[in-house]
Amino acid sequence: MSLFYDFHIHSCLSPCAEEEMTPYNLVNLAAIMGQQAIALTDHNSCQNCGAAMRAGEAAGITVIPGMELCTCEEVHVVCLFEELKGAAEFSDFVLSGVPPVKNRPEIFGTQLIMNEEDNILGEQPVLLTTASSISISDVEKIVDGYGGVCYPAHIDRSSYSVISNLGMITPEMGFSVAEVSPNGDIKALTAKFPVLGSMKILTSSDAHRLEAMRPAELSLHTENNIKSIINHLKNK
Repeated sequence: MSLFYDFHIHSCLSPCAEEEMTPYNLVNLAAIMGQQAIALTDHNSCQNCGAAMRAGEAAGITVIPGMELCTCEEVHVVCLFEELKGAAEFSDFVLSGVPPVKNRPEIFGTQLIMNEEDNILGEQPVLLTTASSISISDVEKIVDGYGGVCYPAHIDRSSYSVISNLGMITPEMGFSVAEVSPNGDIKALTAKFPVLGSMKILTSSDAHRLEAMRPAELSLHTENNIKSIINHLKNK
C-alpha cells in the first residue's frame, strides 16, 4: 500500500522549535493534513515520543519514536525506532554522552517535556543541540542495536549534513536511506555521489513550527505499522 509520511518533525522539546509544537498539536495537524505515519525527531532526545505516540493512537495516525542525533562530527542523523523502549534507552545513552551544557532558554529556546494533553511535565535542563559522542562511522550499528534504523538528514544542506561536514557519503557508513530537503536536487547529488543511486531517498518537512508541516504528498510502498516501516527502510 502507499503510505503518506513525514519522518522528520520537531516538538517543543527541541530548543529551536516553537512552543506551539506540542505533541498533541503536531500529531493532530499531521492527521488533518492527510499524513498516515509521522516520526517525532527532536534533537538528541526522545522524551516527547511517548506523548506523541499516545496522541497518535487517539488521532488515528502512526507515530514512530525517533530522534535527530547530532554526531560528534556535527552531522545530523535521523534515527527511527520500532519500539518506544528502544528509543528511550537510546535517548538515555545519547544524553549520557553530550556535554553537560545547561540550556539558556532566553538564548536557545525552551526545551519542554509534554504529555499528550498539552500539559507541561518539565523542562530538559541540558542543551540538546550540542554534538553527541557518537561518530558517523558507528551510528548505524549502535542504532540497529536499539531496534532502529538511521540515515543522514538533509544531505543537500550547507550545514549539519554529512556532505557539508565530511564532504562525502560512502557505502562504508552503512546507510540504506538518505534524506534530501524538499528543494534538494537528488539528480545532481547522485551524479556526484553515486552511492545514493542504491539508497532509498526520503523527503520530510524538518518542521520546527506548525506552518512548516507538509500536507500528504510523498508516500512509501509499505504497510502502515512501525515494524513494517522500519523493515522497509532497512530493505528487509
